[in-house]
Amino acid sequence: MANRRASITDLAKALNLSASTVSRALADHNDVSETTKERVRQLAKEMHYQPNQLAAALRRGRSKTLGVLVPHITGNFFPHVVHGIATEASKSGYNVLICQSDEDVQQEKKNIDLFMHAQVEGVLVSLANTTQDFTHFDAVKDQRLPLVFFDRIIEGFQGPNVSAVVLNDYLGAYQAVSHLIEQGCTRIAIFSGPLHVNINKNRYQGYLDALEAHGLPLRPEYVSHHADINLKSGTQAMRKLLRLSQRPDAVFASNDLAIVGAMQVVKEQGLRVPEDLALVGFSNEAFTELTEPTLTSVDQRSEQMGRTAVRLLLKLLNRPATAAPLKPVVLEPKLIIRDSSVRLRKK
Repeated sequence: MANRRASITDLAKALNLSASTVSRALADHNDVSETTKERVRQLAKEMHYQPNQLAAALRRGRSKTLGVLVPHITGNFFPHVVHGIATEASKSGYNVLICQSDEDVQQEKKNIDLFMHAQVEGVLVSLANTTQDFTHFDAVKDQRLPLVFFDRIIEGFQGPNVSAVVLNDYLGAYQAVSHLIEQGCTRIAIFSGPLHVNINKNRYQGYLDALEAHGLPLRPEYVSHHADINLKSGTQAMRKLLRLSQRPDAVFASNDLAIVGAMQVVKEQGLRVPEDLALVGFSNEAFTELTEPTLTSVDQRSEQMGRTAVRLLLKLLNRPATAAPLKPVVLEPKLIIRDSSVRLRKK
């Protein structure tokens, strides 16, 4: 008994009662005597019996559980999204089952399969950056299980039970690069993740269009794409840039870790931020206010994204099957300007 939870069957055997009688006693049914109820309650307390709420919910045809799948739970962004999801789900009486893919499409497929077997009432997903085959989501769609993508989505993946919530990543990048140009920067590099992922593609396009709008040329040697954009890749990319005959005077990165890696290299080389090299990241991680200098970054509205994703899913749960598909929700980014990018101080 020490290695597993006590069950109704265990209580029934110990009391020489039927499992149905024990069940009715625990539910305080009128057809069970008070003496029997007291015996059952006392033993249940001694054996630390806990009712299986999930099994009871499934017997009623509702699990009251939502499956949440994220690429990872490190950093600031995804934990805050999950917090928003859990808070909003709880308001409507739902629990959340949280899994992470570790940026591995095979693990992502296993997690989706787990959700299906657990009979969750809806699935909220942000894709792994290795996901390029999306067939495992067809099973979710075919069963008409509400499916909401957030942040990293499958563009064009539609259905009556499918929706999405995203940040306007294009605008966030466009604003970040335009800010650098307004600060007098003309040679702006970019550190980007893999372009098959929607967020990276859209941020890269925002970078390109900001350059073009301000009459600046694209310099291929200033563009770095990485399978995994992180502290290490930011460090490596910055070292490569500083070896160029004409180094950039600014760097925009698709996340904050990469730009912190760049900052470390810049300081190692005796250069100043932002005077010699201005830096802007993306995500507005908590550490951006702790670096020296503090780091300019694009805020992704993480908790709002989580709350919005749940609201979309609940709409999908409670609407007619013949209703028109719900349009994706696009959240507006906010550029948080700090010391790492400000060259021109207002008088």
